[in-house]
Amino acid sequence: MSVSYSHIACFIDESEAASRALAHAAALRDATGARLSVVHVLAPPAFLVSLAAGLGGAPVHDTEVEKEAAEMWLAEEARAGSADAVLLEGHPASTATEWAARAGVDVMVAATHRGLVERALLGSFASYLAHHAPCPVFLVPPEQGDS
Repeated sequence: MSVSYSHIACFIDESEAASRALAHAAALRDATGARLSVVHVLAPPAFLVSLAAGLGGAPVHDTEVEKEAAEMWLAEEARAGSADAVLLEGHPASTATEWAARAGVDVMVAATHRGLVERALLGSFASYLAHHAPCPVFLVPPEQGDS
């Protein structure tokens, strides 16, 4: 059996663990010659407001400013990794897997981290990918001290 990759997607946030995942994705791209997409998923404002309300308050956010900031940050991350930037909006885990299926992704790369509060509210992104991805998933564990 021969395995080849033509499209790799690395899902990142602003954590050190995600930077490690991107380094692994870039190495996999370099070894295979595949296209690399660096992907970030913004949770919808209504979802974030309902989560905040459940925690005792609903902070007001300027979603357009946040989206523009995310686009600039993601473009820089993608440029550094010689990759395409993809900014999605929706529930992070399900949006990621749905996009990967539509985009013809051959392997998904992500870090296996998240803070306790995020895990409790959003669920484990990595766990969702492992169970629902339309392709193989490469999970990068945190280094000692990563969160």
